[in-house]
Amino acid sequence: MASYRSAFWVNSFSFLAVIALIVYTQFLGSPAGILFEPPLAPADPNAGLLTHTFQLLCAVPPIVCTFSFGLLRTIQRQQTRNSFILYSAIITGGFLINEIFRIHIILLRAGIPKLITIVVYAIATLGYGLAFRRKIQSTPYILLLSGIGLLFSAIAVDSLKLSGDVVPVLLEGVPKLFSEINIALYFWSVCYGEILRSRNS
Repeated sequence: MASYRSAFWVNSFSFLAVIALIVYTQFLGSPAGILFEPPLAPADPNAGLLTHTFQLLCAVPPIVCTFSFGLLRTIQRQQTRNSFILYSAIITGGFLINEIFRIHIILLRAGIPKLITIVVYAIATLGYGLAFRRKIQSTPYILLLSGIGLLFSAIAVDSLKLSGDVVPVLLEGVPKLFSEINIALYFWSVCYGEILRSRNS
């Protein structure tokens, strides 16, 4: 019965959110149908393939951490351990939302420089790292550090605005892809280890 009750509340909240978005979109003068427009299909099936792969990988950490948080709360209620997994889900979820909905581009159109968005997210990530530094040190943190390092190298290449159609794209895209591969592996490993420890303790 608890699962049905949860499903009822999730569906109810989602329905209200959809109604609110439809009303808001109509209020702005746009047809509500644009909310359900399918993404543009590229003429070349290879177009954006690795970008979409990167976005799919971005979904792994928040999904794995959210599921693990719920499971850990059921198995063993250890507040410190659960908090680390919860905030990991929030910080990686924020990154996913930005990548899928291109929040930094929307803010740029609103006059907010991309650098400010990056700095805000960097500060949030730094705060997360400092708050859980001892916990992170007990994990395979080299994967996390390499992922973050590769991501910042991709951001640095993007900020240089190099000319060309191939080399600049590869210099940004390849590190960005491998950054998320390592970050996804890190959180998969951490959550797997936490669940095993909770079951055995």
